[in-house]
Amino acid sequence: MSKLKTNKSILSRIKISGKGKLIKRVTGQSHFNAKDSGKRGLAKHKKLNVKRADIKSFKQFLPYN
Repeated sequence: MSKLKTNKSILSRIKISGKGKLIKRVTGQSHFNAKDSGKRGLAKHKKLNVKRADIKSFKQFLPYN
């Protein structure tokens, strides 16, 4: 049986913690940040856990991680 391919675009957007949780960045960090309030700007720098409903689909793209 051939090897399964890892989807590199998903691998670059999601990190796997030591306990196996999937961690992602908050969306909307790239540009147009000057108009955001300070509270919202700080919130954009946090890491988020992937929602429970999406974990199964992401893990299919990351077979060996």
